[in-house]
Amino acid sequence: MKKASLSDLRTMKERGEMRTSANAEAGSDLPDNFWDDAVLVNHTKTKEPISLRVDSDVLEFFKAQGKGHLTRMNAVLRSYVNAQRSKTP
Repeated sequence: MKKASLSDLRTMKERGEMRTSANAEAGSDLPDNFWDDAVLVNHTKTKEPISLRVDSDVLEFFKAQGKGHLTRMNAVLRSYVNAQRSKTP
């Protein structure tokens, strides 16, 4: 993934380097078996709003990865919970 400023994007568009099409087929170049190993993720669980104190370096680490840092933090906690549950007989 490449980061670009708005002016960079405009310049790329003017040079014809960007292709956009509202009629483009999504995933048309994917192999037939692309979704065979896909895992359904249940996003219907409700989330509880909380106030959580974390070390500043931990928060900055997740924030540095871009938008969605709270979702990623939740995913890390979810992985930990799942790992701990699988250890319990």
